[in-house]
Amino acid sequence: MLQPWTIDLQRKTQRDAATAPNVGDRVPYVIIKAAKGAKAYERSEDPIFVLENNIPIDPQYYLENQISKPLLRIFEPILKNASKELLQGSHTRSISISTPSNSGIMKFAKKQLSCIGCKALISGSDRTLCSHCKGREAELYCKTVANVSELEKLFGRLWTQCQECQGSLHQDVLCTSRDCPIFYRRKKAQKDMAEAKVQLDRWSF
Repeated sequence: MLQPWTIDLQRKTQRDAATAPNVGDRVPYVIIKAAKGAKAYERSEDPIFVLENNIPIDPQYYLENQISKPLLRIFEPILKNASKELLQGSHTRSISISTPSNSGIMKFAKKQLSCIGCKALISGSDRTLCSHCKGREAELYCKTVANVSELEKLFGRLWTQCQECQGSLHQDVLCTSRDCPIFYRRKKAQKDMAEAKVQLDRWSF
């Protein structure tokens, strides 16, 4: 029977044999969204590849297999309808799903700028705001700057934490430990910071 990590290992080897895990290494993977009925091993993917390409993970899989069962074991003796109160209702209806950047139909999609304020599509010489958001230019610019600043602080804290872990605050972080949760948080913060700076660069005065 095929296991998710074996398929993930095959994909990593095909993409870059030099950085693929060796015998005895732990192979991290996440379960991504796929066609209905697809096996778990067919939906396994490298976490960094998923992050870099905005591939949506399968929230229902993690809710049913990683979260709901432990929660129900804890709360069923306490709550009369634990499953209904914890796993159903308005608090479970909001799910954020990433849009793949280079797979599926997105390979053929034509990118177009959207308004930083209301996300409406804009064209022509306007590269920042639509006509309806022009009056909020100062407010939206300050929000963009504040967002970049917060992400820089977050990345800086995670970077320093990794430097402390490797024993030097004066060297670049060389750690690539896929077993460390800080590694993935640092990669995510770095990606978010780069995207926020792209938005900031769209402003011209």
